[in-house]
Amino acid sequence: MYFYWDNTYILVLLGAIISLIASASVKSTFQKYSRILNRRGLTAQDAASMILHGAGITDVRIERVSGSLSDHYSPKEKVLRLSDSVYGQTSVAALGVAAHECGHAIQHARGYAPLKLRSASVPLANIGSMLSWPLLVLGIVLGMGGLATAGVVLFTFVVAFQVITLPVEFNASRRALAILEERGMLSMDEMSGAKKVLSAAAMTYVAAVASSLLQLLRLVLLARRSDD
Repeated sequence: MYFYWDNTYILVLLGAIISLIASASVKSTFQKYSRILNRRGLTAQDAASMILHGAGITDVRIERVSGSLSDHYSPKEKVLRLSDSVYGQTSVAALGVAAHECGHAIQHARGYAPLKLRSASVPLANIGSMLSWPLLVLGIVLGMGGLATAGVVLFTFVVAFQVITLPVEFNASRRALAILEERGMLSMDEMSGAKKVLSAAAMTYVAAVASSLLQLLRLVLLARRSDD
């Protein structure tokens, strides 16, 4: 029972609080600027199409996907998916999110190195996510410090993946905002709203890294106990 209710759970709780705050912030910011429509009357999918064609990208499909803020770009399929809360909407928030996903498509087309690195690290991150805890638990239960340490090492792959994700996401937002401004899709005051939406979204990735680092610290502390 000590393993399940030990004092390291405060690290998990702290990580959860950080993530919840970031998630609440992006949702409230998105909702706020979803009520502000862009003056040009552009829909998010129209803006995305314009951005992709302007970048010389003609082999990426734009599709609608259910949900809210479930927008993403799939490099393997070359599909840019916009959620119900973005696709067809003319809000400042919707255009900001659509442009951000276009930023990922442009990264892919231009061979952006951090995006390649993130894609290459997905298998290791998946392995780490699946095996880190089972190895740690077995190591503690069996009193095998080496097994517990192996679990910690595998979890670092998960943390590394999330750290690599940060420059990818920040760069996509920078590309998005530059394009929206250069092509006059949003006015100066509308750009302020788009920046706030994308900044709030970026903080969710920062929060994910912070939460994972706290979780990694907890694993290290638990692994050390198996050695004692």
